[in-house]
Amino acid sequence: MAGLTSRNLAMFQGGVNMRLLPLSYATRNLGRTPSRMVLTIGGSMLVVLLVLAAGGFVTGMRKALVASGNENNTILLGVGSEESLERSEISMQAAGILAASLDGILNRAGVEGISPEIHLAMPVSLDESTDALGEGELMLVRGITHNAWIVHDEATLLTGRVGEAGRDEAVLGKLAARSLGFEPAENAIDRSIWIDGREIRVVGILTADSGVIEGEIWYPLTDLQVLSQRDAVSCVIVTRDGATPPQIAAFASRRLDLELAAIEEVDYFASLSAFYAPIRTMVLLTALLVGIGAIIGGLNSNYATFVSRIREMGTLQTLGYSRFAITISLLQESILASAVGALLACFIAIFILDGTAIRFSMGVFGLHIDTGVLAGGLLAGFLLGIAGALLPAWRCLTRPIPEALKTTI
Repeated sequence: MAGLTSRNLAMFQGGVNMRLLPLSYATRNLGRTPSRMVLTIGGSMLVVLLVLAAGGFVTGMRKALVASGNENNTILLGVGSEESLERSEISMQAAGILAASLDGILNRAGVEGISPEIHLAMPVSLDESTDALGEGELMLVRGITHNAWIVHDEATLLTGRVGEAGRDEAVLGKLAARSLGFEPAENAIDRSIWIDGREIRVVGILTADSGVIEGEIWYPLTDLQVLSQRDAVSCVIVTRDGATPPQIAAFASRRLDLELAAIEEVDYFASLSAFYAPIRTMVLLTALLVGIGAIIGGLNSNYATFVSRIREMGTLQTLGYSRFAITISLLQESILASAVGALLACFIAIFILDGTAIRFSMGVFGLHIDTGVLAGGLLAGFLLGIAGALLPAWRCLTRPIPEALKTTI
């Protein structure tokens, strides 16, 4: 009997006791205050959803730019416009001169891998009245010849056919169609879009391994020249098959009359990726700041909840449970609520956010929710549950047991 009394006394004095409260105790406590449970789960869901959206934004932009470069392609564009194809203008004759001057260019079935192209950002509308007001969505329109399908081998028709010159027909990228409101993208087939007062019929949908091409409109080169009233092109893209980048650079430097600069396609998109790096950083910092704000809010909410249970915590200590065991139980409550919110956020991200079209100056890219982004979101939910409960639990459990038992809050 004396031994039993000594053991109980040791428990009262905070002695070591590794017995933990059952997990069912934490789950029942969650249901004691439904309003708090809903707020905790909802807050966790919103924070994790923001983290997932930020991660999807960064991953989607990086994937779009990285997937767009072909290591065998060289871009010839105007001197001084190496950072923007939209600002570049070169002679239409450059493509023919290059073909006659250089060997080692890809040739498939008698068609050379040389693609003269126009890149223009133009407002695109779904009805004539919106087009007349100039209120269309700004999108990248690429004027192409059939050679473009050889040079950009990652671009393939998802459905439909290639647009024919002189017939006002265009092919939409998958993301371009979705950003215009066609869901799924195939619904755009045989529908009309308006560009600068001209009605253009959509005859095909293309995909390009999540590259920026998926956010573009491919329109016959000659038709776009008439529409934009220009006889020059933005660039000539050539696919090498034996020729080397220095040889093409040497051609550009020798032909001073053409005022050409040569840049590798992978280097061009790498420079774009570096240019947009501050934007990606800003998005991640915004998510981090909102997450910190949510943790502070969770600290206040949990502290208010735990303070009302100080007598309960004191009673548990008199029953032999250590402060460590009670802290673990409180952490279980918080982590369970945050985990439910994080799982709901992952569900929304997978089925709603993934693939959502986001506009930027190069056209459109899609949010990309992959396993890495999902893992980051789940980790954020787990840390949110720990950080939101640990400090309030410590503040409430530091009170002496007699004082805790007298608490009337």
